[in-house]
Amino acid sequence: MQTIPSFQKDHDKLQKGLYAMTDANGITTFDLRFKTPNAGDYITPKALHTIEHLLATVLRNGRCGDKIVYFGPMGCRTGFYLLTVQLSREEVLALLKESIPAALAMDTVPGSTRKECGNYLEHDPEGAKKELAAYLTVLEAL
Repeated sequence: MQTIPSFQKDHDKLQKGLYAMTDANGITTFDLRFKTPNAGDYITPKALHTIEHLLATVLRNGRCGDKIVYFGPMGCRTGFYLLTVQLSREEVLALLKESIPAALAMDTVPGSTRKECGNYLEHDPEGAKKELAAYLTVLEAL
């Protein structure tokens, strides 16, 4: 079997940031790297789940919502994948810089009731907002 593109990256060299990972069939996969890989600091499962709910909601309801294919967590808990169509890295960077503050301003976690979520008890809004604010600082430096 071929090694998939995300496993071809040297994770000992990756740092926090935003990376365009692949461009196939018109879909670009962005690596939103919140944490330095293999550094022992990971997003907690509850915060990861909450970030997914917050940022996915903001992105899909935002000005580029029709160009968002998917937003979800990495299994290693160091960040998220954002799949888009027809958006450059610069456009995604700008979109994240406006979407993260909107997510930070949310008072409730969208889609977090038992009816809406398969693990509705596993959320951490405070932890999620801490991680989002830290990542926004990373993006501002790019």
